[in-house]
Amino acid sequence: MSKTTKQDSATEKDKLSEFEQHYFNSYDHYGIHEEMLQDTVRTLSYRNAIVQNKDFFKDKIVLDVGCGTGILSMFAAKNGAKHVIGVDMSSIIEMAQKIVDINGFSDKITLLRGKLEDVILPYDKVDIIVSEWMGYFLLYESMLDTVLYARDHYLKPDGLIFPDKCSIHIAGLEDSEYKHQKLDYWQDVYGFDYTPFVPVIMAEPIVDTVESSLINTTRTKIIEFDLNTVTLEDLSFKVPFKIQAKRQDTINGLITWFDNVFPAPKGRKPVEFSTGPYAPYTHWKQTVFYLEDDLECEKGDVLEGTLTCAPNKRNNRDLDVNIKYNFKAGGVDGEQRSVKNENQYLMH
Repeated sequence: MSKTTKQDSATEKDKLSEFEQHYFNSYDHYGIHEEMLQDTVRTLSYRNAIVQNKDFFKDKIVLDVGCGTGILSMFAAKNGAKHVIGVDMSSIIEMAQKIVDINGFSDKITLLRGKLEDVILPYDKVDIIVSEWMGYFLLYESMLDTVLYARDHYLKPDGLIFPDKCSIHIAGLEDSEYKHQKLDYWQDVYGFDYTPFVPVIMAEPIVDTVESSLINTTRTKIIEFDLNTVTLEDLSFKVPFKIQAKRQDTINGLITWFDNVFPAPKGRKPVEFSTGPYAPYTHWKQTVFYLEDDLECEKGDVLEGTLTCAPNKRNNRDLDVNIKYNFKAGGVDGEQRSVKNENQYLMH
């Protein structure tokens, strides 16, 4: 039996930290769900992955982690699942119940309100976990923690996770006009020097849609996660990167995005999607880390370094990101153009 009212919730929201309350409250309003539903790349990728793998779902028990309005639960129920359990902490689950009922899935879908760690599932084990857990820069908001909890506590040994592979990619970009417009404003604010704001602004990555024509280096995959085996500890990482300038230009920052892959039978091409600048728009857009230095590059110059990422100690849904870089310029003026530096960022 579904439990979707505030009184039925397995978790008392008032007893959660202010950060947790803010996070779950942000999903109470329909607007954020409208944006996600209207993201056709996102939603159709999930639907296609389920439809193309009906044999995986036939007569199976499915757990939808963070079910929101119930769209993934209904995709699973419509394509052969024996029963689907949808879990969500936010009040939107009340609307999900109405949607499930009006679409005729009341007997196939059970909705439970509360944190997954607190709810009691009607089944000891599930065959499949579906979840749209990804945040900006893939890991922002840390919902993957909950998916891994579901995997470790409820997924059968031969169970499946949709999606089950994801990777983060990086490249350099020229964005001088926007970067300097954003920073130069603080030089003179109605005749006053507001430059103490500049380091604060530089430390905050920008989430925005980037034109692919602004990418002026090669791109590289910096890390890949297999959700069948990844651990919480793996989500704090330090990885190297190495990219090469493709033209004479200025590298003002680094752009990052993520790709996702869904399970598929052996020999069949899996459903996958990218949130990168070369792919159709998604609501995740891309994440840009502006560098302290503007790197004057010639074709073939190398930018290498390390990217370190970890949950913020004060609020684990935020991310601390450190980028250490070594720009190796060639040619007669290569030594003058070469730069080493280290920048710190906070995604919050």
